[in-house]
Amino acid sequence: MDARLNLMANPVAGKFLKHINSAGKLLSDSTLPAATQELVKLRASQINGCGFCTDMHSKDAEAAGESTQRLHLVAAWREATVFTEAERAALELTEQGTRIADAAGGVTDEAWAQAARHYDEEQLAALVGLIAVINLYNRLNVVVRQPAGDYQPGMFG
Repeated sequence: MDARLNLMANPVAGKFLKHINSAGKLLSDSTLPAATQELVKLRASQINGCGFCTDMHSKDAEAAGESTQRLHLVAAWREATVFTEAERAALELTEQGTRIADAAGGVTDEAWAQAARHYDEEQLAALVGLIAVINLYNRLNVVVRQPAGDYQPGMFG
């Protein structure tokens, strides 16, 4: 399977990705816990059906020391006992922020309040930015049908 468009080789896409990658770097350097960041990226990618990003973020999380059990349970986090209350709040915000079209009111006040109980304003800003950026990456990869499975941790950095 080949992608419809080579995002890395296309001049316009390459310039665009450079800016998005800069935004992603700023977020990854924030005080939002790295494990939470990977869980958020993985869950949004699962929801959006982005095989490339699901592959990437499950492998990156595992390389960073995340347990296989937790990675397997991200899709069923509500029923899993292996996530902290803070991670659960981040995953709920991720799901609601990713599925905006499914809810007339967008993100609920309850989901926001729960996240705000666990994260300070800098971390909340990083969490919101991360949800937005991973959704953007997912959409790029889904639209061009970016193949999944060949990613190796660290290959883009």
